[in-house]
Amino acid sequence: MFPRVPRLSGMTTTPAADAPASQPEPRTSVDVESEAFAVAIAVAIVTAIVGGVLFAGTNPPIWGGISLGVVAAGSILIAGVIVAYVGYWRSRTVEGQQWRLELQPWKFIVDATTVAFVHAVLAVLAAIAVFLLLQRSFQGLTLDPPFTTVALALVTALAAYWIYLSVSSITTPKMSSLLVLFMTFGTLTAMATSSDPAWWEYHFSQLGTFGDRSSSLFNITLIIAGFFVTTFALYLQRDLQVLVDRRVLVNPKAPRFVSVTFVVMGVMLACVGIFPLTVSVLLHNISASGMAVTFLVLLFSSPRVLKGLPGRFFLVSAGFAVALIVGALLFEPIGYYNLTAFELVAFAIIFAWISIFIRYISALTEQTAYRAAGGVTGSSVTDAEPTKNGAPA
Repeated sequence: MFPRVPRLSGMTTTPAADAPASQPEPRTSVDVESEAFAVAIAVAIVTAIVGGVLFAGTNPPIWGGISLGVVAAGSILIAGVIVAYVGYWRSRTVEGQQWRLELQPWKFIVDATTVAFVHAVLAVLAAIAVFLLLQRSFQGLTLDPPFTTVALALVTALAAYWIYLSVSSITTPKMSSLLVLFMTFGTLTAMATSSDPAWWEYHFSQLGTFGDRSSSLFNITLIIAGFFVTTFALYLQRDLQVLVDRRVLVNPKAPRFVSVTFVVMGVMLACVGIFPLTVSVLLHNISASGMAVTFLVLLFSSPRVLKGLPGRFFLVSAGFAVALIVGALLFEPIGYYNLTAFELVAFAIIFAWISIFIRYISALTEQTAYRAAGGVTGSSVTDAEPTKNGAPA
């Protein structure tokens, strides 16, 4: 917790006067909204200029070739990564995010990179889905240059606006939701565009073996998602440390242990995409098995490592463990479904447990902050210092 600056009797002070001179005033959500709007306008102007030059003298379709949809997807990817980097870097001075100022440079670079690519790729996948749907709805339609340019600028600006706002208010639960969305959209897109419609007859990793755009998307999704898991391990470690400091968690080693297991799972998940079966069967299988084993270690050690969490959380965890065991038995020896179905079940169980676990931790962190602040909303665990009989609570 941060020490309070003592007030001199007989004098009135303002928050600005109390704060150290070297620390700037934290930026508010209103500041972020204004910046996001300004960024969207800047992106719209730049994109309009590029679109005006690119589409001059043409009548592009909605999708396919040099079309509105394809160019929009490219502009969203480029602008999205840049905007996300800028927004995430500036968000370090937003209320509640200042702790990231203390991160080591390499950690922040990895953190910002994964957050930027997850947001940009999610926006691109959403844009592709929308334009493909519009193309099927308006088959044979061509667009004139002015309309195409304005539409391109508008779509890219809206994506930049959402990305800037999103990266400026990153929390642990939000990161877990983004991870699930990213994995779901990326994997479903790879499945739907696979060059082999019978891929599911083999195993899930078959999606990454065809050497085409669909396989590249699948492998890139796994790589980015893996680094994203390692990124929110930083946030999770901070939340768990708060619970240890507040004596909610009994084991003082819980933050580091859980953070390390998440980092290992993230690295293993990324390696599954880095080493598809066509590159190395051995390394691919080691990576996939390593992720599963690490998850099981975390799951079965949670009653001891995370002692202090509500009992119902461990009941839920036991239910997930039973579901995973039953899913494995249905594959072997019962043979109810094939390997692909079991892999889907296992991935669903793993990421569902991770989401629930993170939401439990976040809820407890907010609850302890509220209680530590004497029931006053709007306080955080790190800056609230309620006292009782003159002693810190």
